[in-house]
Amino acid sequence: MSAAVPPGPPGPSSLAVAAGAVAEAAARIAGHVRCTPLLPGLPAPGRRRSGWGLLLKAEHLQYGGSFKLRGAANAVLALGAGAIVAGSSGNHGLALARLARPLGIEVTVVLAAGASPVKAAAIRALGGRTVSVSGGVADRDARAEELAKETGALLVPSSDHELVVAGQGTVGREILAEVPDVRTLYVPVGGGGLLAGVCLAAREHPVRVVGVEPAATPRYARSLAAGRPVRLAPSDTVADGLRAQAPGVVTYPIVRDRVDELIAVSDAEVLAAAALLRRRGVAAEPSGAVALAGALRAGRDAGRAVAVVSGGNTAEALAAAAGDLAEHGRNGDRGEHGKHE
Repeated sequence: MSAAVPPGPPGPSSLAVAAGAVAEAAARIAGHVRCTPLLPGLPAPGRRRSGWGLLLKAEHLQYGGSFKLRGAANAVLALGAGAIVAGSSGNHGLALARLARPLGIEVTVVLAAGASPVKAAAIRALGGRTVSVSGGVADRDARAEELAKETGALLVPSSDHELVVAGQGTVGREILAEVPDVRTLYVPVGGGGLLAGVCLAAREHPVRVVGVEPAATPRYARSLAAGRPVRLAPSDTVADGLRAQAPGVVTYPIVRDRVDELIAVSDAEVLAAAALLRRRGVAAEPSGAVALAGALRAGRDAGRAVAVVSGGNTAEALAAAAGDLAEHGRNGDRGEHGKHE
């Protein structure tokens, strides 16, 4: 399932408002994130022409295991805070806890029902506090906002914040710098922070930006079809990091004004893409394989393309990280800032 996105009128948070924000974010977070590599790509089944040229942006190799560190670092470093509250499916919370630890910042992460218990444990192992709610992502984010107001902590949303979006946009900035002739970018879509950030990075570049959503949560496709943000009911998908129920106030107009196409992929396609990545030595979690699933569904022959492998925080990876943390604790070593945990 896919839908081309017709151009719409600029909104109050249009692309022009954020001109320069991604470059500023890149400079701000340079000492806290790594420029992840582009890995050799994968041919779509039955397509052997070299011209397809699919590459993989390896954000599963980012410090903390996902692209989320970029937006978290940009917001925290720009705003400054002694305490932070965030709603998260897991990776944003992990990024904040990892970033906050050497800075002495208190972090509280609110998790919705169905959030990965392994990720919750990893957040606590990094020194963060977790709070669980019984509802979906909307309930999670509402509770995070309440806690921030009650405690005076800084609220750092997982996607719907100008600084978070600009930080995530550095993924697209790196791709376009390394592969200026890229024809298509495939980007996974949850809350939309990564897609909006890539849209900002690509605002003046003639590249097709394609967002890939789990079929169970097509919130951006439905919203753009309706001409306004639409909230979906809580849903279930193997891509547990992409369960956001509605586009954000910041992200929606940016995506609306720049995205070229939205593709929906089934859980079976996501799992198949994750298995294909594993066979190639890329340990992606299901959410991290969604963009590849979209690229394989599109299956275009012509032009170079890049799919973002957005995260690699599998249960195995997090168990290994927990072991490293325990070893550091026994050695009295709090860990060097910037080391992959």
